[in-house]
Amino acid sequence: MPLAILFLALPLLLALPAAAAPVEDARNTRVVTTDTHFRMPDYGTLERWERRKRELRERILFTAGLDPMPARGPVRAEVFGRLDRDGYSIEKVLLETMPGYYLGGNLYRPRGAGAKFPAIVTPHGHWVYGRLEHSDTGSIPARAINLARQGFVVFAYDMVGYNDTIQTPHDFAGKQEQLWNFGPLGLQLWNSLRAVDWIATLPDVDPARIGATGASGGGTQTFLLAAVDERIQYAAPVNMISAIMQGGSPCENMPGLRVGAFNVEYGAMMAPRPMLMVSATGDWTRNTLEEEYPAVKGIYSLYGKADSVTAVRIDAPHNYNKDSREAVYRFFAKQAQKDPGAADRKEKSVRVEKLQDMLALHNHPLPPGALSYDALFAQWRSNAREQVNAIADKAERRRLLGLALGTVWPEKVEDREENGRRILSRPGAGDAVPALWKAGKGAPLLVVHPDGATAAMNSSEARQAIAGGRPVLAIDAFQTGSAKAPRDRSHRHFTTFQRTDDAERAQDIVTAMAWLRAAAPGEPEVIGLGDASIWVRFAAAVAPGKIKLSGPSSAGFAATDDELIAKFFVPGIQRAGGWASALLLTE
Repeated sequence: MPLAILFLALPLLLALPAAAAPVEDARNTRVVTTDTHFRMPDYGTLERWERRKRELRERILFTAGLDPMPARGPVRAEVFGRLDRDGYSIEKVLLETMPGYYLGGNLYRPRGAGAKFPAIVTPHGHWVYGRLEHSDTGSIPARAINLARQGFVVFAYDMVGYNDTIQTPHDFAGKQEQLWNFGPLGLQLWNSLRAVDWIATLPDVDPARIGATGASGGGTQTFLLAAVDERIQYAAPVNMISAIMQGGSPCENMPGLRVGAFNVEYGAMMAPRPMLMVSATGDWTRNTLEEEYPAVKGIYSLYGKADSVTAVRIDAPHNYNKDSREAVYRFFAKQAQKDPGAADRKEKSVRVEKLQDMLALHNHPLPPGALSYDALFAQWRSNAREQVNAIADKAERRRLLGLALGTVWPEKVEDREENGRRILSRPGAGDAVPALWKAGKGAPLLVVHPDGATAAMNSSEARQAIAGGRPVLAIDAFQTGSAKAPRDRSHRHFTTFQRTDDAERAQDIVTAMAWLRAAAPGEPEVIGLGDASIWVRFAAAVAPGKIKLSGPSSAGFAATDDELIAKFFVPGIQRAGGWASALLLTE
C-alpha cells in the first residue's frame, strides 16, 4: 500500500520523526579491501562463464584507460648495446609505446641463426632493483638467461617508475588522473600489450608461441595481460593469484577494477590456454592447492581442458626463487617446445652483468621529444577526447558511461516500509534507498534533491505536481537525507572495490526510475534540483529508453575536472565521454 503522507496547506511542510533510525545499507557496512577473503562463484555452464569473461575483460580495459583502445601502429624500438655470451645474447631496449613515452628493458636471445623461437615477456615485481634484481628470493636475470639458453627469446621490461621507465613515478593517480583512468596499472598493461606487439615482429620469434611470466606485482601484470590478449599462449603467474590478498600497489589497483570481482576470476580468464599457478607457503598464495587452484581448474573444466592448468607450491616466503623458476622452465618446455625431457629442466648458474651494461639510459639520454609527466597526461586526455568524440553510435557512448558509473538497470525493485519510509532495493544487492511516495494519476514524477527526500517533497516542483494529482516519488539518494551513515573510506584502494558516493547516487536514481516505471503507468519525468541535476543527467544517460528530464537547468556546470571532482567524482567518467556524452544521450 502507498505510504500515507499528510499534506498541509501551502507552504507544504514535511518532516520525518527526528528519532527515526537510519536505514541499514550494505554499501556502508560491507567494505571490501585487498585483504577480504573472496569466494569463487559457481558459474555452472561455459555460456555463463564466457559472458562473465567478456564483462571482466571489458572491466580491465576500461579501468586501465584502454577502452576505447588507443591506436596501435608499429612499435618504434631502439635495440643496442649487445652483449654476446655463452649460448645467449643480451641487448638494451627502448620501446616507444606511445608518442614520446618510452619503456625500457633487456632482450635475451638464444645464440643461433635461422630458427624461430618461442618468446616470453616477463614483467618484474616490486623488487628493489626492478628487472635487474638478482637475489636469493628473486632473480630476473637468472630466469631470463636460463630461458634464453633453453631456446626462448625473452623480453624483461620495467614497471613504470623503475630502472629506465622514468617519465612517471611508480605511485601516482590523484583524483584528476582517476577521472581519465590514467594510472600505473593502465600504463603497465599498455606497455605489456605493446611489448607483445613488438616481440611478435622479431625475425627470430614464432608469434604463435608467446608466453608470459612474472612474480608478485609482475604476476598481476602477467594474468591481466593474459586476460585481455589471446596472443599469450602460455602463462605462469607467480605468487599472486590469491583469494585472500589482491595486491597492495597502485599498479595493481585502479578504481572500479574489483567491484564485485577478484583476482582468481581474472586469473581464470587464461582458460583454456595452458597456465601454471606457482604459489608459496609463506605468503598469500599459501592456500592455492586447496582453494584457488581447484576454483580455476573448475573454469578449465567447463572447456573440457582441466589438465591445461597445473599448480605447484614452494616451501618459501614470497619469491620467484630457483625452485619456482625451475617449475616455470619445465612448464614452458612442455607447453611451448613439446620437449619430452621437460621434467629434467634445471637452472644453471649465470653471470650477472654490471648494471651500467644493462640499463638503457646509462650514458644514453631519452630520445628527443620524450614527454614530461604533465605532457604525457595532457596527451592522454587529448587522445581520450578525440577517441570518444569520434564515436557516433549512442549505444557505444552509453556503454562507456555505464562502465564508469557501474549502474545496473534492475529487472526488479523490491520495496518495503520501514521507519516511516518506503525502502527501495535491488534483490541481492544489499542497497536500501529510502523514499517518500505520493500516489496519484497521470505522468509520474521523480524528484531528487541534494538534501534528500523531504527537501525534494518540499520543493515547488513536487508541490505543484502533487497539487495537480500526479504521483510523485522522492528519494534519499546515497548518503543524503536519512540515508546519511558512516562509511569507512580509509582503505587506500577503497575505490578499487567500492563505487564512489556519486556513482552510488546515480545507481539509486536508476533504481528509482525502474521502480517508478513499474509502480505507475506512463513514462516517468525526472527533476534534479541543485547539484542533483548533475546526478540525474548522468543516471538518465545510462538508463534504457527515453527519460524526460525537466526542472532547473544545470547550464552553469561546465564539467571541468575540478568541477567534477567537487560535484560528481566518478573515476573514469571523463575517459567515458563525461558531460558531453551525458548531454548527447539525454537531448
